Amino acid sequence: MKKSRRKKNQEGGANWMDTYGDMVTLLLCFFVLLYSISSVDQSKWIQLVKSFNPDAKEVSQIVTETTEQGSEDVPGSIAENEDEMFDDLYEQLKAAVQEAGIESQVNLYKGDGYTFVRFSDTVFFDGDSSVIRDEGKVILDSFAMALTPAKDVIQEIQVLGHTTQAYPDRQNDVESDRILSAERAAKVTAYLQEKSLVSAEKLVSVGYGQFRPIAPFDTPENRSKNRRVEIIITKNHSVQKSLDEYYKSMNQ
Repeated sequence: MKKSRRKKNQEGGANWMDTYGDMVTLLLCFFVLLYSISSVDQSKWIQLVKSFNPDAKEVSQIVTETTEQGSEDVPGSIAENEDEMFDDLYEQLKAAVQEAGIESQVNLYKGDGYTFVRFSDTVFFDGDSSVIRDEGKVILDSFAMALTPAKDVIQEIQVLGHTTQAYPDRQNDVESDRILSAERAAKVTAYLQEKSLVSAEKLVSVGYGQFRPIAPFDTPENRSKNRRVEIIITKNHSVQKSLDEYYKSMNQ
């Protein structure tokens, strides 16, 4: 009797271990699956797709520009394509400035992960006005056309409005100065939002008033340099900088 009871208990234990083993195996498969899709790696993605579709001849509809050897043999990676699109954006903006014949009123800079554009305020606005001139709308139309193809590689577009101190010996009225610069930046931002396909959350407007001058207030010529609109376009995954850091990079 004791012998048969021991045998019965042993059989029950074996059945329990089989169930436990199956569960551990399923968990292992689950974690392997999670690991295989934990990062956007083209070679891993191809292997995962093929595991679910062993009879498929190709996976080009899911992963583009790949080979059987993996991502090392891919001639154009995603990062390289983004760099190329962002470089094209700079060239398109440069061409728009040249076509409009406003090279003397626009400064265009290309940095590491960003494009910086500085407009004299006369390109867009009359004195003490925040209404965009018709000539300025033509320029913004060209810029919006250049921005649209690169919309997916753009991280953020900052539009910065600046005024100047009207008199060398005293500051402007604080309220009107701040409002004018903010309204100008907002008007340009809103126009670009309406004319391009760049997502609205990527567009930011800032009014600095007279407090980020690039020239002294001593002469009318210098004061006119401070009246400006600046646009900073940053590429995806680029490091955001302060305005002073952008200025420093451009002056190096």
